[in-house]
Amino acid sequence: MTTKLPQIDQIAPADLRPWAKNARKHSKKQLRQIAASIREFGFTNPVLIDEAHTILAGHGRVEAAKLIGMITVPCVRIEHMTEAQKRAYVLADNKLALNATWDEDLLAEELAALASIDAGFDLGITGFDIAEVDSLLSINKPEDDRDPQDDVIP
Repeated sequence: MTTKLPQIDQIAPADLRPWAKNARKHSKKQLRQIAASIREFGFTNPVLIDEAHTILAGHGRVEAAKLIGMITVPCVRIEHMTEAQKRAYVLADNKLALNATWDEDLLAEELAALASIDAGFDLGITGFDIAEVDSLLSINKPEDDRDPQDDVIP
């Protein structure tokens, strides 16, 4: 069985219409984070659109692309869904990723590895702010060799 790969079209962000009832909101801070990620790594995740150029997935990426002045963004057309499926997909695309959890030990290990090398970018590019990184990195730190008596409250 041969699987047909989707065609990726380059479309101007201004030609894309947001889903009218998109329940997911993007703060200005998050849009700046997405824009920084696009600048650092490229536009690695195409926008999903229907036959009318309505965005099904990628609203934040499109807004971030506008923010940094991109002329076009990569888009994949999804034309096989019914209107009900589109409505459900817009919700599912946003919610399903939120249902995952982090392996905090492995996450701390990865952040520590990135922090220990000169990667040429700020760790904030990962979406984790400094307080989160500090908190995660402290998970795996062994307790110091202080005397437990130092912690006793008189």
